[in-house]
Order: sequence, then structure tokens, then C-alpha cells
Amino acid sequence: MHFIQRAFRPDHDQQAMLALASANPDQHLRSIDLPYRLSSWALDDPANLAIWQTETGQIVGWAALQVPFWMIDLVWHPAALPSLYRAMLEWADQRAQSLIGTHQARPAWFVSVFEQQHRLRQLLAAQGFADQSAVEQDPWSKYVFRRGNQAPSPTTLPAGISIRPLAGMAEIAAYTNLHRAVFESTSMTESWRANTLKQPSYRAELDLVAVDQIGALVGFCIGWFNQQGFGGRPSGQIEPLGVRADLRQQGIAQALLAENFRRLLALGAEQIFVETDNYRGAAFNLYETVGFAIHAHGLVYRKNYSA
Repeated sequence: MHFIQRAFRPDHDQQAMLALASANPDQHLRSIDLPYRLSSWALDDPANLAIWQTETGQIVGWAALQVPFWMIDLVWHPAALPSLYRAMLEWADQRAQSLIGTHQARPAWFVSVFEQQHRLRQLLAAQGFADQSAVEQDPWSKYVFRRGNQAPSPTTLPAGISIRPLAGMAEIAAYTNLHRAVFESTSMTESWRANTLKQPSYRAELDLVAVDQIGALVGFCIGWFNQQGFGGRPSGQIEPLGVRADLRQQGIAQALLAENFRRLLALGAEQIFVETDNYRGAAFNLYETVGFAIHAHGLVYRKNYSA
């Protein structure tokens, strides 16, 4: 398959990019929650994303340097491998090099692949990326969990806590502050969170928050729904989920998940996914408690970039 690289057009390309990921979900660690990632401030600079298309204009691949995550997102059409994947890695390498010395520079960039994608792993290694799953210090890999369409178990919230949808743009600032506190990171911004509400696939009824007796936000759980999903089956995905540190271990996260499950099932979801890192023991326990089981293992590859 012959393809042509071109610049990203923010106002025209996103739907075709999402459609490509949805058409080939088993190739990528994440596809259902891509609208969340494509809302990030990394794409405020269109040069952080490149498109590959056929001579007739069909998008067959795209690559994005997701600065907040230190990750390179790659989506491709299987018929274009392996030359397309190699071309995308070469573009990402050039872009990462060009960012050195700027506020978007990162000392390392990461790519995720499924463990069984041996050809892609070979291409990553040839490009200078190294598997982090067995390194001596801080080994890193990812797990995708899957839950079927069984009804959620009853949950009990602590006194004074309730769950409702986010109050739209009016609560963006409050959400952003909570997200930053929960993840101990300043990556989330008000513009990023506002962008998620503008995504065509965004559903306000799946954007849930937990609030205390005075109305302050103490937790959040966003669900994403895709009619095509995995294997052509309507599917949901949770991203992100968090609870304020002083209120953890009180059932709030379970209750947020259960309510999102109910709403996703009402939309017709036959399966629900969530992804987490190998070292997040609390997340593992939570997901298994509410009915998730490991669906796939993802490997994380790293390449260092120094000034």
C-alpha cells in the first residue's frame, strides 16, 4: 500500500482518525477513549501529530506526541504494515528531537504495544526503543481489563456523598483542580477538560462526579461509549477515574464505577474496558472487586532523548 504523509488538520481529521482506530481495535491498546486523549493540550500544536493517507485521501495511519503522557500514540491500518509503522516511528523520532530545548521536550518518550505484537516490537527495538517490562529499576507494563455486561453489584456511599453528572462548563475549573490533586500532576488543564465536552462522542450522562454535602467535587469517573467497539460489539471504556486522597477506601470509586456501568449498559454496551499500569496494586484490586478480569497485557517501550 502506497501512502503519503501530510500535516494534521485539527478541524477536519479527528473523525477519520477515530474511525480508523475503531475499525481496528484489536491492534491498539486504546481506541474507545481516544476522544479524551485527542482533547489534550499536546494537539494545540498541530505539529505534534502527523497523518498518513493513500493517494485517494483515505487515512491509513496517524501518530501523535502526547506531551502530557510522555507517550507516542500510533494508529494504523493493518494492510499498511510494517512500512507505515516504521515511517511513523521515524517521524516521531524527528519530532521528539525537534522539541529538545523547548517546554514540550521530554527526557524519554514511550510507545505501548500488545505483548503478542512481535513484529511491532522488533520495529520498536530497531528504532532504539527498549522494553520496560523487565528492567531492573521500576519495570513498567500495562494491563487492559475487561468486564462483561453483567449488572453491577449494589453499592453504598458514605454519608453526605452523592453521584451526579458534571455540571458542564460551569464545573470545569473545579474538576481540573480535583484531577490535579488526585493524580499529583499539573498536566490536566481547563482547556483540555473543556475540549472533552466538545467531542462528538462525548456523552454528558457518562461524565460522573461524586460530591460531598456542600457540593464540592470529591471524585470523578468518565465513561466513553463506542457502538462498534471491540470485535464489532458495542463497548465502553472508563478513563479517567479518581477519588480525593482523604476519602479513598470508602467505596466511592466502586459506586462511581457501578453507576457508570449502569449507564453504559443502558446504552447497549456488551463489554467495558479499563487500562492501568502493572504497579498500581490498588487499581488492580478495585477492578477485580467490581468484576473486571485481565483481557490483555501491554508492553511499554522507552527511548531516551537528551539535550
